[in-house]
Amino acid sequence: MEYFAGTYDVIVIGAGHAGIEACLASARLGCKTAVFTINLDWVGNMPCNPSIGGTSKGHLVREIDALGGEMGKAADKYTLQSRMLNLGKGPAVHSLRAQIDRREYSQGMKHTLELQENLDIRQGEIVDLYKTDNGMWQVKTKLEALFNAKAVIIATGTFLGGRVYIGDVSYESGPDGMFPATELAKALRKLNIPLRRFKTGTPSRVNRQSIDFSNLEEQDGDEETVPFSFDTAEPPKNKVCCHITYSNEKTKQIILDNLDRSPMYSGKIEGKGPRYCPSFEDKIVRFKDKERHQLFIEPCGLETEEMYLQGLSSSLPEDVQLAFIHTIAGLEHAQVMRSAYAIEYDCVDPTALNATLEFNSIDGLYGAGQFNGSSGYEEAAAQGLVAGINAALKIKGEESMILDRGGSYIGTLIDDLVTKGCTDPYRMMTSRSEYRLVLRQDNADVRLTPIGYKIGLISQERYDRFILKEEQVKAERERIENKSIPLTDTLQQIMQKCGTSPLERGCKMIELLKRPQITYKDLTEIDDDRPNLPKAVFEQVEIAVKYEGYIKRQEQQIKEMRRIECKKIPADIDYSSLKGLRLEAIEKLSKIRPENLGQASRISGVNPADIAALNIILETL
Repeated sequence: MEYFAGTYDVIVIGAGHAGIEACLASARLGCKTAVFTINLDWVGNMPCNPSIGGTSKGHLVREIDALGGEMGKAADKYTLQSRMLNLGKGPAVHSLRAQIDRREYSQGMKHTLELQENLDIRQGEIVDLYKTDNGMWQVKTKLEALFNAKAVIIATGTFLGGRVYIGDVSYESGPDGMFPATELAKALRKLNIPLRRFKTGTPSRVNRQSIDFSNLEEQDGDEETVPFSFDTAEPPKNKVCCHITYSNEKTKQIILDNLDRSPMYSGKIEGKGPRYCPSFEDKIVRFKDKERHQLFIEPCGLETEEMYLQGLSSSLPEDVQLAFIHTIAGLEHAQVMRSAYAIEYDCVDPTALNATLEFNSIDGLYGAGQFNGSSGYEEAAAQGLVAGINAALKIKGEESMILDRGGSYIGTLIDDLVTKGCTDPYRMMTSRSEYRLVLRQDNADVRLTPIGYKIGLISQERYDRFILKEEQVKAERERIENKSIPLTDTLQQIMQKCGTSPLERGCKMIELLKRPQITYKDLTEIDDDRPNLPKAVFEQVEIAVKYEGYIKRQEQQIKEMRRIECKKIPADIDYSSLKGLRLEAIEKLSKIRPENLGQASRISGVNPADIAALNIILETL
């Protein structure tokens, strides 16, 4: 029998990476919040891979932290191995990646939620969702408890209508053998929410004791590690070694011989899979001429023997998985503990949302994470944070937080989703940002901490430390601008050692640092009055000096972009009544409901002539 169980300001459905950030943000901003999860033992689970960060994803984690989110702090606490990727390239693409103890991370996140003021964490499957006569949202659990809320955030990950595929075997399931959320999908369809099917997958897990490490390449962490969180005092320590192996012609042949048994190729899986993280059989088909593929063997935690085979995602039958795994060096006798699987799930067409992640036509309902068509823990957490913040701000009657493309990767991610949509699971990449030299991971605090402080997620103590760092950067820049370096034999030796042309006279220190071959470290011997400052301060100064011209150019582009973004479009505008717009443009603009001219210009199917006509119309309104 149904019974009324309570009222909240915000209810979050799902306690994965999106749900965690959403409920914490809402509760920390003073809203009475509840988060519901099908299984409390799997809060913050990592069903795909036990790592956080990576190319562009590390940027997202840094930005989440700079705004006051939790993922970066937790990642630092439970890091097993830390590596900075792409150091051979420019600073725009340097990205931190950490191997994480997945069980410790999950337990730690659960405990963080349990300790959070204003937050109730509950095990329960939400089976229905609707608006009441008084305008409140009401959710219903499988145990027939009814809860009211002013706002609801859907963060269901891959649980919504989840179905697992392993060869010919198919069954309703969430990730890692958990229950799926089947009834909720029906409730969302009743609300006319545009759902579609996507697909993702995960590799096998094998027992460490059954791996032959003697012929595998070792992959150590960085000697000098860097934390994700700007608030982490001590950088994490490397505790494990990862390993690299390779597939071979035998591996390839087994897969090609059994493609007809893959549900992806037999047509049983209808959902679109991730373009940039394909299954292993998809790699073999796409790159038939490639003799081998690199694979990574990574630990799932310190207190488990489970090892993750990164790069071997598959939906082939279990017997085929065993056969091809045993052809790989080091895995000849591997004992598979968990078979790889593909999972198909329901998600929303994100163009039904606006930049706050609230539905355009459904007041008080928000979407976050894989429900919005994205892939990845980091993308999910970023959206959860934005949805949680905006739900709380709306309830408090305060102005929404909208991050634009020029200020963050999070803004780029959300703008891409709600403006352009996605036909397959969206993955963040540095190439998606046209302003990536400005949106580096090292300056995420400069870009976003003032916003987090204004909202109320950054403490005064942390903000004061941020201001101190800014003052140190400014003072150090002034010092090197004024410091004269005389021409000496020692200086010329440094020039020669660094492979740069010799000097004809002395110069300011800033002129030396402008040279791409020279770093602060190279100038230590002649920089006798260098202040004792954190490494991050020198990093900020050096990047700003070396890339000054490029950075100024991008900042000018951002300024122009924001000028166009300032041209707001009335929310109730009737595009069908406007003259000068093509039919396709009217259709796309009416569906997406862009908030400004800049967003309208990025909609596929809206051309420059439409924007020019719309601009003229807006001038007359």
